[in-house]
Amino acid sequence: MVLRSSPGVAEIGGDIGAACRGVPGSRSLPTMPELDAATRTRYSRQVLLPEVGLAGQARLAAARVLVVGAGGLGSPALLYLAAAGVGTVGIVDDDEVDLTNLQRQVVHGEPDLGRAKVESAAATLRRLAPGVRVETRRERLTAASAPALVAAYDVVVDGSDNFPTRYAVNDACVRAGVPLVWASVLRFDAQVAVWWAGHGPCLRCVFPEPPNPGLVPSCAEAGVLGAVCGAVGSVQAVEALKLVLGVGEPLVGRLLVHDGLRQSWDAIPVVADPRCRVCGTPDEAAAEGDSALAAAPVTGPEVPTVSARALAAELRGPHPPTLVDVRPAPERALVAIRGAVVVELDEFRSGAGLSVERLGSPTTPIVLYCKTGARSQEAARIALAAGWRYAASLEGGVLAWARDVDPSLATY
Repeated sequence: MVLRSSPGVAEIGGDIGAACRGVPGSRSLPTMPELDAATRTRYSRQVLLPEVGLAGQARLAAARVLVVGAGGLGSPALLYLAAAGVGTVGIVDDDEVDLTNLQRQVVHGEPDLGRAKVESAAATLRRLAPGVRVETRRERLTAASAPALVAAYDVVVDGSDNFPTRYAVNDACVRAGVPLVWASVLRFDAQVAVWWAGHGPCLRCVFPEPPNPGLVPSCAEAGVLGAVCGAVGSVQAVEALKLVLGVGEPLVGRLLVHDGLRQSWDAIPVVADPRCRVCGTPDEAAAEGDSALAAAPVTGPEVPTVSARALAAELRGPHPPTLVDVRPAPERALVAIRGAVVVELDEFRSGAGLSVERLGSPTTPIVLYCKTGARSQEAARIALAAGWRYAASLEGGVLAWARDVDPSLATY
């Protein structure tokens, strides 16, 4: 097989198409089913496409696609995969439906609040496409559990919202030889790619390691426009369907970058890294792993934590600590603890917030908080390194305060 810099169906999609046709040496699938009259009518609009036809529709019916995460990206991907007639759709997620999800996670509704996301999503798909088999796993994929699950599917769509899961899924797909349709979304921006080792780069070729905790904000911290999730999750569904059908040019070797505010889509070429420690050649990957280990950052001082209830008692005492909110203004507008001073995390990082005028004397105890505690731990670590005698982080952040001290506060 000869690959061009911009692989097309003959080089990339053809491999999955061959698998669906049961070609010897490929990943085997059940025999393609015969399509009855009702099925032909249901899918007639896409069967009319020369790239699909009856053979392509049967190929979709024989395919197995796993969607990791039934959230903002997973919702539209799941809906369109099921609607297109993918025979088996797997869903893996460990979360429950929350009120804050409904702004973008359109596979769920208000009646599903508190319900496991995999159950809610499966119920929606079965109503939408009763002929589709839905397989659910209520768990968070880890480096240990991902390989066996990924190996049971033909294409994986990553709609997860955390870096450990993303990298675990990538590594498992590399080992299983399964293409990974990946995306990431934040605020109005997004990225989409198909990582497929052996045909192009894997995730680690382009992003070798996840960022340090707290360095990149999550959607829960920075926000996201729900419709951007819809647009990007739909692109993921298109890529997965192309791979199964063996048509078009998959996003292998290209990183699609979306700016929702400018309404622009740009494709950036990306290449496989021979030194990649997951999909690279063993000798060069090992050498790269040694250098990466040597460059590992040194951890900072240990950060003490305080529970919400203990902090509430301290604030009522005769010598209360200074309470510091390290979050940006949009988060503070949603909910804040009364009496806190504001020194944002970026001001700790730059040093601009490390002054007596902002934090008081270095001998005065300070307790810092954010949404859940990750960013406040970083800020506290910086303050301790700068000479503050006592800097602690509120365990669980403002969400723990709202849960354990003041339930009247909003959450996000």
